[in-house]
Amino acid sequence: MTKSDLDLVISWAKDEGWNPGLHDRDAFYNTDPQGFFMGFLNGKPISCISAVSYGKDFGFIGLYIVHSDHRNKGYGIKIWDKAINYLKTQNIGLDGVVAQQENYKKSGFKLAYKNIRYQGIGKQYEINSNNIVKLNLISFKELVQYDKKFFPVPRPQFLENWITEHESLALGFLANNKLTGYGVIRRCIAGYKIGPLFADDKIVAEKLFKSLNNFVVGSQIFLDIPEVNKEALELVGEYKMKPMFETARMYTKKPPIINLNKVFGVTTFELG
Repeated sequence: MTKSDLDLVISWAKDEGWNPGLHDRDAFYNTDPQGFFMGFLNGKPISCISAVSYGKDFGFIGLYIVHSDHRNKGYGIKIWDKAINYLKTQNIGLDGVVAQQENYKKSGFKLAYKNIRYQGIGKQYEINSNNIVKLNLISFKELVQYDKKFFPVPRPQFLENWITEHESLALGFLANNKLTGYGVIRRCIAGYKIGPLFADDKIVAEKLFKSLNNFVVGSQIFLDIPEVNKEALELVGEYKMKPMFETARMYTKKPPIINLNKVFGVTTFELG
């Protein structure tokens, strides 16, 4: 797939109701330009998948779509096999629709936990905290070190693009000049998504959540959280956000060792 092909893929994802980020293309593609595949029939694109490699140990599959005019004809498995082969040595993760779990199990994936998407409306909050700063004021090296606590491997290439997307806001929380949480909110086809939202505790997560809300007052907001994080469930409940749908987070090997109780918002269902 070329980078421009990804514009078509994002439009397909929109049609599927996945509500991708409006400006995700560069952040996605630049992470692994070799990891995006498109299937063609008589010269026309009919299928796509991303199989992003984060190095020798971990990869993530997403954006798996066969155009509605060409489903149930065997084209999907062809591009799926291409993605699996590309990441054949890595532990592969994905966020799949729950209904497809059994099919993913046939390819060696095992359920780790569920993620739940919540929807709400951005509201104005008074923030009495000098600890919250623009993320670009924090050392990028410190950000990468903090982020890798909550992701299977370091991902500097992805983060470099992610925190500078157009129509987005990236904030960090500093305690004693040390990063103890950060969050990003970005424009999507509909409304805005918060992701990631990583924090050492619920207090930090809540302050970041409210600060990100202030960026998009009156707009729809979405937050994807691991079902196993009880404090994250409490947070969305306290702010009257409603569940929309679930995904199954699955891996081909053992689930990475991550403290999910500090993951208050998944980065993205497409790239992990």
